[in-house]
Amino acid sequence: MALQARLTITGRVQGVGYRDWAMTMARRLGLAGWVRNCTDGSVEALVVGDDQAVGEMIDACRRGPTMARVDNVDIEPVDLDVLPEGFRQLPTT
Repeated sequence: MALQARLTITGRVQGVGYRDWAMTMARRLGLAGWVRNCTDGSVEALVVGDDQAVGEMIDACRRGPTMARVDNVDIEPVDLDVLPEGFRQLPTT
């Protein structure tokens, strides 16, 4: 069973390449899911994969790309019936 988590990343995380960086990291780790900007200035991501890869992605999101300043990563476990395929960027919500 794949580990599933919704991440809400806050700080200076928009306008710094965070979504592109997250897509690269997730694909490198073999994760499925998505990433998107939110109108409140945060970035939200859904990550699905094996425990170790999801853990590595969470650790990476706490650091972020070079220009970002991550203040917090809120982690919410989810239990999806239908798992996403691949990792993609969604429109801002």
